[in-house]
Amino acid sequence: MMVRQAHQPSWVGYVIKNLAVVAFVVGFVACGGDSGTSSAGSPTEPEKVSESSSSLSESEESSSSKGDEAKSSSSVVPNSSSVVPSSSSSSVVLGSSSSVSPSDGSSSSVGGVSSSSVASSSSSASVVPSSSSAEESSSSVYVPFDHKEFFAAEWKVGKDRYKQFTDERNGRSYYYITITGRDTGFVHRSITVMAENLNIGDLVKGTKKQNDDTKIERYCYSNDTTNCDKYGGLYQWAEMMQLPSRCNTESCAKLIKKNHQGICPDGWRLLTYNDMYTIVHADSNKYGVEGIRSECGFNGYNTTGYSLVGAGYNFDYKFEYIDDGTYWYYPEEKTALRAFVSYMTKSLTVLGTPSNTDKTHGFSVRCVKLDE
Repeated sequence: MMVRQAHQPSWVGYVIKNLAVVAFVVGFVACGGDSGTSSAGSPTEPEKVSESSSSLSESEESSSSKGDEAKSSSSVVPNSSSVVPSSSSSSVVLGSSSSVSPSDGSSSSVGGVSSSSVASSSSSASVVPSSSSAEESSSSVYVPFDHKEFFAAEWKVGKDRYKQFTDERNGRSYYYITITGRDTGFVHRSITVMAENLNIGDLVKGTKKQNDDTKIERYCYSNDTTNCDKYGGLYQWAEMMQLPSRCNTESCAKLIKKNHQGICPDGWRLLTYNDMYTIVHADSNKYGVEGIRSECGFNGYNTTGYSLVGAGYNFDYKFEYIDDGTYWYYPEEKTALRAFVSYMTKSLTVLGTPSNTDKTHGFSVRCVKLDE
């Protein structure tokens, strides 16, 4: 007697195939939940990254070059006077500032950006008015980065906390958030601050100075404009201040104004140490500096919504530590050659606050909205 072989119904195979596809897609979701962060009920303890005493002083190889703007160039070894963040560096808990209050004086801002300026110096395409404006790269098609991936979820900071405005100079839009906390004088105050780094200016190779005083210039990590789109531009101190480039090597304290605008859009000013203190000491933040770092890629809790990212930096004309560290200047001088800064890494639990560093490094910039 012939025995028939049992066959699986066709619909069963269809279901199994589609379940496999769903599992594959879920496995590729990064920084899940709304706004690109964890959707769990509470943040998990971030994995700590160990730091050696030279963790942020070692050189890092640039990514592969892209097009004419991304040709590799000779790197310059950092000099011994550079301030280098490490576990043994002079990090201090935010609150014991050694900063000097900016002096009031006449402004000598130089070089605005015309309405025809665009975020990418290599692109002739029109500017896309969004926080992830299109950047030209040598790759065939570049998908603009969605900065919401770095932001805190609504369940953590509240609904509709992030808002947008458009910088009329180049049509690029930025997200911002209002944070309430106490400042260095223990005064309760609210500040409205960008939730992403500023990105404006013409591309300058990382081995060059930003010394064209007729326009705003920027570095993009590895000379790749797509990194500017994702992490923002990197600026020397005089460029950030929109002062003559000679101010990187001579004192320009008399040109520093209260609420100094620098390269920020109209109606905005440069971030100060007092602003950063207020953000770290936000009412909703119980995690200190870990509460200002993005959960996505920078090992933080982001309870403030500030969404600090590891933008890397240009240290002595050499790009270093993207996704692992970030620096930012304050609009304050220490000497003719040095300005006040702070820094942050993935593993720090206090704000890295060397008293000062060379003005010629390329660091990130955030802007604060002027009080109305």
